[in-house]
Amino acid sequence: MSIRINDTAPDFTADSTAGTIRFHEWLGDSYGIIFSHPRDFTPVCTTEFGAVAQLAGEFAKRGTKVIGVSVDSVEEHQKWKRDIEAFSGAPADFPIIDDTSLTVSKAYDMLPADYYLPGEGRTPANTATVRTVYIVGPDKKVRLTMSYPMSVGRNFAEILRALDAVRATDGVPVATPANWVPGQDVIVALSLNDEQAKEKFGQIDIRLPYLRFARHAG
Repeated sequence: MSIRINDTAPDFTADSTAGTIRFHEWLGDSYGIIFSHPRDFTPVCTTEFGAVAQLAGEFAKRGTKVIGVSVDSVEEHQKWKRDIEAFSGAPADFPIIDDTSLTVSKAYDMLPADYYLPGEGRTPANTATVRTVYIVGPDKKVRLTMSYPMSVGRNFAEILRALDAVRATDGVPVATPANWVPGQDVIVALSLNDEQAKEKFGQIDIRLPYLRFARHAG
């Protein structure tokens, strides 16, 4: 069953490098990012976990918790964390879930349509499509999803930008234009007429009757 925008993110209980995680309880009032990987000790995934480790302070500033999912054991994760730190120069202090049972991968629809994951002799190619990102809001609703093939390393600067956009538009009648970054103007929602928009945002820049910009207060 696919996970759609505004679905409630499936709750789960799983072992992790930070102990037992009860996802909704662990998330609390924070935003959360779940990112899955095919397997430990794989080259692209090592660079990606390293990127997340380097961005720990940026996620913390945004009130966001990050959690990784990999279809290996906590014991293997703990060993892999040493490689991640050696490569990136930053400790991988975020939890990494033991998903050897594929419970989380199945709940979040992280597997390909016709998946085959042998227990013995499993290679990264067997789980090539278990590479998904979910941004979850404090209300436990899914705000954004991204999926990547095994050959394409994720752009965590874009994930951070997307998180900023999600946070900027949550509960506010605005949207972000293409390539938006914090500090740029936002698009006023069509649910507001011009007078309502001016009352709420002050001066607005009307480019087209349906495309109006306002200053972002953040």
